[in-house]
Amino acid sequence: MKRIIAMFMIFCCISLVHVENSGAAEKCTRAELQSAVDSYLAATKTGDPALLPLASQVKYVENLKETAVGNGILTSALDIDFHRSLLDVDACETFTELIRTNKQHPYVFGTRLKVVDRKISEIETLVTDKDDWLFNADNYLMYSQKEKWDAIPADKRSDRQTLIDAASAYFDVFSDKNAKVPWGTPCARLEGGIYTTKDFDDPKASCNLGVPEDGNVKLTHRHYVVDPEIGAVVGFVRFGNENVPDSHLFRVENGKLRYIHTMTVCLIPNCGFPVNPDFQPPQ
Repeated sequence: MKRIIAMFMIFCCISLVHVENSGAAEKCTRAELQSAVDSYLAATKTGDPALLPLASQVKYVENLKETAVGNGILTSALDIDFHRSLLDVDACETFTELIRTNKQHPYVFGTRLKVVDRKISEIETLVTDKDDWLFNADNYLMYSQKEKWDAIPADKRSDRQTLIDAASAYFDVFSDKNAKVPWGTPCARLEGGIYTTKDFDDPKASCNLGVPEDGNVKLTHRHYVVDPEIGAVVGFVRFGNENVPDSHLFRVENGKLRYIHTMTVCLIPNCGFPVNPDFQPPQ
């Protein structure tokens, strides 16, 4: 009997070790995710998707359209002026914001990668250009380069859920005026190419501008990529319409919104948005 009990305990211990290891295996290291991002940047700059460590059944979605990797923007060799990435070690995902100001065809686009066993299993990208909401690649580059998105000291970082909650509250306020958005001061929003403050160093600058007054715009299909090290979270959403894919990238400092970047793809004219006469963004 004692031997049976001992064997049972050994079996339980082995099972627990297996479960713990399995859970740990679901996470990725920052080095692994950075390697995936580096391969994506190389593929983007050369127009060669073969440089990507793709899974055998990779899923590629560009502006809501699922297609083969070889049919998308990855086949165009693009000079990139600026890029910024989030590394989500818990979800094994990355997000990269890219800016190209080349007059031949300027772009601002954002791409999410899903990594499984060091292979890229999903690529989801939003590509904005001249026909999209408030597009201006030159402005997007100018303001992005001025902002400070460096690593936040470990003792001052917001945890993963706090970052998601901050993004969710911002999305909620478009349909619920009572949503508690952690507005920061100063805060600046870069929307397509329009910045919400004329003075980059204005200590009173606010992001609480241009939210629809009717409060009936729902942001759905939310998917988050989170990087607490740089206090950043990006949400992929559909903006009030199945034909308006959008991403909002947030920088959170001391639990408050500091920077917001948005890119919105207009698959319908003007993204179906009414003009808000009360919002006069600086030029």
